[in-house]
Amino acid sequence: MNTIYRLLIIVLFLFSQNNNAQKRIALFNQKDLKGWYAFGEEAGKHNNAAELFSVENNMIRMYGAKAGYLMSEQSFRNFELTVEYRWNTDANFVKKNNSKNSGVMYLVPAETPDVLWPKGIQFQIKEGATGDFVFLQEVTLNINGKKTEAGKSVVSKRFLDAEKPIGEWNKIVVISRNGKITQKLNGKLVNQGIESTVLEGRILLQYEGFPIDFRKVNIKKSK
Repeated sequence: MNTIYRLLIIVLFLFSQNNNAQKRIALFNQKDLKGWYAFGEEAGKHNNAAELFSVENNMIRMYGAKAGYLMSEQSFRNFELTVEYRWNTDANFVKKNNSKNSGVMYLVPAETPDVLWPKGIQFQIKEGATGDFVFLQEVTLNINGKKTEAGKSVVSKRFLDAEKPIGEWNKIVVISRNGKITQKLNGKLVNQGIESTVLEGRILLQYEGFPIDFRKVNIKKSK
């Protein structure tokens, strides 16, 4: 009987592990930019994202003289998004400016036109401000009982500083579930709100002028 019980536990565990693995989607396959398109300042939209950004050593490398972004082709509603990033301080990479400013946007509606920057919510990646919410193009959220102002670009400050030193990898987690938005950085809660006015959309990786690398871009769908 004990043997049967142990076998049952093992089967249930393996089923659970397999089920979780099936739910998690690798948005970046570590080899190329399949599943993404690029948009650049002056360059416009490029269905072949490799014309603007590159992949090297299992990471996305974003750099150059003009700002731009990578946009996922897929849209998502309720999800847990994980992304790792680091600032690229190698002087050999072309940059637009010295301001360490970037971001990961999410819930970018499929019908939103390509502009710098489109409608959605941004997990701010910025020296001294990583973890801030940035609400683009009239998006609002209720934070601590107060609705944010609707505007072109509205910032809601992070709860705390959890960013690692320049050059080290940082892990972002964004949880979106029925209008409740949670942002975590390196395991710490840095921002949260409810009643988001956008509930479904695409994922966007920003390049604003200082070289940045992204890797391990994964999403897990939820109900």
